[in-house]
Amino acid sequence: MGTVTLGVSIAVPEPYGRLLQEQRAGFGDPAAHGIPTHVTLLPPTEVDASALPAIEAHLAAVATAGRPFPMRLYGTGTFRPLSPVVFVQVVEGASACTWLQKRVRDTSGPLVRELQFPYHPHVTVAHGIAEEAMDRAYEELAEYVAQWSCTSFALYEQGPDGIWRKLQEYAFGGGGEIPGVPSQSTPRDRPASRRPVSP
Repeated sequence: MGTVTLGVSIAVPEPYGRLLQEQRAGFGDPAAHGIPTHVTLLPPTEVDASALPAIEAHLAAVATAGRPFPMRLYGTGTFRPLSPVVFVQVVEGASACTWLQKRVRDTSGPLVRELQFPYHPHVTVAHGIAEEAMDRAYEELAEYVAQWSCTSFALYEQGPDGIWRKLQEYAFGGGGEIPGVPSQSTPRDRPASRRPVSP
């Protein structure tokens, strides 16, 4: 059956997702229209296609154990000089994203893998483009704000054309507790510094 390249992420909903995608394209990032605006839970990972049923069952179980949580984006950050990325920061919901990505990559599941850098939830708005354009992205979105209730995550596959397409969405079951996310009211995570950080 060969292999497929998969990713797991939280989609940034409309109208925010399309607006940030258009901004990314406007900065000159050629990958913008092939990548839905998202917060990564599992980076691009090549797997055997025959593992898809087990992967889908695993992700369904992760979703069942989670529940909706508030997400808020504010301002920009960068991974430069370690990695040529400018991003919008996740200032609320970061602890829940961290919990979810650990569950997705659980050592007892089919998506176990090491990360190149420590996990840092973010929304990429420029990647691998000219430094001047990266600087423009960093400044123009410095006051950007978006917020919503995150109720699901999704599995994506990268096609031969480089475009990422959603295979399946997984709604939270509401039956579990996410560490750092109280069940009644959720204090906002402290806004991250705009200093460069590791991805």
